[in-house]
Amino acid sequence: MDNTFYIETWGCQMNDLDTQRISGQLKLRGYRRVENPSDASLLMLNTCSIREKSEHKVFTRLGQLRTEKARGARIGVSGCVAQQEGEAIIKRAPYVDFVIGPGSIGYLDEALEGRQRVVIGFPEDRRYDFLSLDRPSATRAQITVVEGCNKNCTFCIVPTTRGREVSRTFASVLEEAAHAVSSGRVELELLGQTVNAYRCPAGGQDFADLLGAVAVIPGVRRVRFMTSHPAEMSARLIDVMREQPTVSRYLHLPVQSGSSAVLRRMKRLYTRERYLEIIASIRSSIPGMQFSTDVIVGFPGETDADFQQTLSLMATVRFGSLFAFKYSPRPGTAALRLGAPVSDAVASDRLAQVFALQESVQQEILQGYTGKTVEVMHEGFSKHDPSILTGRTDDNWTVNYSGDPSTPPGTMLPVRIAEARHYTLRGEA
Repeated sequence: MDNTFYIETWGCQMNDLDTQRISGQLKLRGYRRVENPSDASLLMLNTCSIREKSEHKVFTRLGQLRTEKARGARIGVSGCVAQQEGEAIIKRAPYVDFVIGPGSIGYLDEALEGRQRVVIGFPEDRRYDFLSLDRPSATRAQITVVEGCNKNCTFCIVPTTRGREVSRTFASVLEEAAHAVSSGRVELELLGQTVNAYRCPAGGQDFADLLGAVAVIPGVRRVRFMTSHPAEMSARLIDVMREQPTVSRYLHLPVQSGSSAVLRRMKRLYTRERYLEIIASIRSSIPGMQFSTDVIVGFPGETDADFQQTLSLMATVRFGSLFAFKYSPRPGTAALRLGAPVSDAVASDRLAQVFALQESVQQEILQGYTGKTVEVMHEGFSKHDPSILTGRTDDNWTVNYSGDPSTPPGTMLPVRIAEARHYTLRGEA
């Protein structure tokens, strides 16, 4: 059997980037990526543990892949469930060949060569080799600037699965960014669990300094970043966002709840009033800024009045997009000591109300683009219709449009919007 690998990726942008790291390392070692697990000599599950029952889903999928062992395939588990469960994965599924956590991806050889079956933890040297990244996009590069999180929100398992905050050096991030742009990736996305908590371990530069430096790299056309924490949104950072035209007019700023009482139990480090002040300050400084957010419903102790405050905050801010979830108890988190979450029936009803309100707001926002001409970064052909081109606006809306099919990816195009669809815009270059 030749060296081929298949990898499934679950979860956030950080997991997407971890897959790029794993894929790149495997290709350097002579592996070829395939899209069918039955064609692979190595099967990898890059897992996420942010939601309840995530471990169950992993073991279910492992059970489905177990039949591939009969032909000699190897199975590896990476990602946050790997870090969370460790040896327990091997005990429950002894046919798994190795387990490797997100903090140990630089030590993949230890697992591949059989020197260590369970490679987890957070070594001081993360061995982050950006030159080996297998970037899937011809126009966009994701760049990790800080790993882990120190916030300890009571519902969140990230400090357990990703460790404490570790920032890369200012120089190393700029080197990777310049290299990505030189390879044609003219849109850069700076990543971290709490990206705006970045602090250079060598020079002390903060995220405002880093964003400003990345934004002026010759050839860069757009810079995005996520995920930001409201408590880390400084006035200097807002100034840089306003002053640098390459910084996207889009910000993902998770609120989680519109109730100060719930936010306190979540240990979010801000109140409802402070969050709204931050939104107002950004909009005053940068008109046209588009926001997205995260919302959790059914958190322990959330009353009907608390939930109504979440709806009213959504109506006030008018988010362009939103990710909403029912609260999921996670092992080892402080929220487990706060009592039981609200009933599943109540949480489901609240989630439906959140989605209904958001859909109404989002459609109104999208309809507002009709007849306007917007600048779009051309990314290539639509996945659903290869006769149509696709790209994204500066404020992060996907636009499908007719135009010259020979347009090079990364080109900035003026597109006149003819209509708004459910989640996208349609127009003509």
